[in-house]
Amino acid sequence: MLEKLDLDQQLSREEYERELKRRQLQLCELTQELYHRKRSLVIVYEGWDAAGKGGSIRRVTEKLDPRGYEVLPIGAPEGDDRNHHYLWRFWRRLESPEEKQVLIFDRSWYGRVLVERVEGYAPEEAWKRAYREIVEFERQLVRGGLLVVKFWMHISPDEQLRRFQAREDTPYKRWKLTEEDWRNRAKWDQYTKAVEDMLLKTSTRPAPWTLVEANFKWFARVKCLTVLVKTLSRKLDHKPARY
Repeated sequence: MLEKLDLDQQLSREEYERELKRRQLQLCELTQELYHRKRSLVIVYEGWDAAGKGGSIRRVTEKLDPRGYEVLPIGAPEGDDRNHHYLWRFWRRLESPEEKQVLIFDRSWYGRVLVERVEGYAPEEAWKRAYREIVEFERQLVRGGLLVVKFWMHISPDEQLRRFQAREDTPYKRWKLTEEDWRNRAKWDQYTKAVEDMLLKTSTRPAPWTLVEANFKWFARVKCLTVLVKTLSRKLDHKPARY
């Protein structure tokens, strides 16, 4: 699936600025509709290091009411989270979704079948079992009234290297680049296999994956916003203004 993506897709600055503003305003209108209907949207961002997850999240939230969304950056489990099933720390963050209209996971429960699989943090039988557990977890979220949108941000190895080098050369961005990023890059083929398995086994009708061609950041940001607008419009049966 990943090899078939056209990573050369781009937008001109004029197209980007026009579509970005239009989709942001439409998303703002649709999140107000979520509020009135007491519904919540869960957005999952996964992707390669330096694929533009943070930049896309900033554009998604830029025009939203800050009281109505929360961004949840997910790292390795710590403290009490280590003593529970790996999905427990996500369940507890979703216990009262009506308090927020939009919950954004910057990495997520898919770490079980990605980094934990490739790095050997989870036994083989555990990460293989996780596909079924995750599918059921997301089905329960949807049955509970939540909307789930999942993005895989995909870039080429060459583009990732260019962005890594740019971070090294830019003092205020240098903190983003770690030794772990370089170690993960060295296992590109192993991660690619894990991603392909993840997409195949966990893309379902209630919670499908959207693959985002992210070599060109402007295109990727607009695509994520467009998918969110179209998904909410369909699920809520509400057509936003064209702006």
